[in-house]
Amino acid sequence: MMQGMALSGPSYGPAAGGKAAKLVVFLHGWGANGQDLIGLAPHFARTLPTTSFVSPDAPFPCDANPMGLQWFSFADNSQAQLLAGARLAASLVAAFLDEEQAKFGLKDEDTALVGFSQGAMLALHVGLRMKRRLAGIVAYSGVMIAAETLGEELTGKPPVLLVHGEQDSVVPAQASQVAHRFLVHSGLDARLVLRPNLAHGIDEEGLRQGQAFLQQVLGAARAATH
Repeated sequence: MMQGMALSGPSYGPAAGGKAAKLVVFLHGWGANGQDLIGLAPHFARTLPTTSFVSPDAPFPCDANPMGLQWFSFADNSQAQLLAGARLAASLVAAFLDEEQAKFGLKDEDTALVGFSQGAMLALHVGLRMKRRLAGIVAYSGVMIAAETLGEELTGKPPVLLVHGEQDSVVPAQASQVAHRFLVHSGLDARLVLRPNLAHGIDEEGLRQGQAFLQQVLGAARAATH
């Protein structure tokens, strides 16, 4: 990790109080910041009351919006540059996960990633290459970067939920369809949810699907009943 680039951002929970038993890390989209997704935490916390939610800010000013942030640049859309940017951002996210897990004594199997747009691209990139298997990945409106490198780098094979609006003109829904086929072919438990009449965003059904998925892979609701 590059010195002076440690990530930080807003957090929420656990809603039940006490020490966190699970961890969900949100990765926001291009031009946004950590506040953009932390608002989802109270919704997810209804069935994940023992979970800590945290939404770090991306480390770089956005190319097109200096008030916003980006995980990596889209100025050069070549696969080589996108992969280099994703790898740098992934190293920062991996270090951030280590720090957050250490706070609560948690492991990768207690941790899920939730990303939107560029954050979904990053969640897929880093989450599929962790040394140990994460509990799961939720990718809203994302795309898989340099899928051809994944075969050699794929490690824990966590379950993945892909959610995408069929009317998305920013990141076409075909991107998640391609990712879904690739993940299934690679032996992962991957589910694709396409939302009709939805553009580049997250709707109520997408939130419901994400909530159910996280409850399943983290098992936080079961822990809360004991």
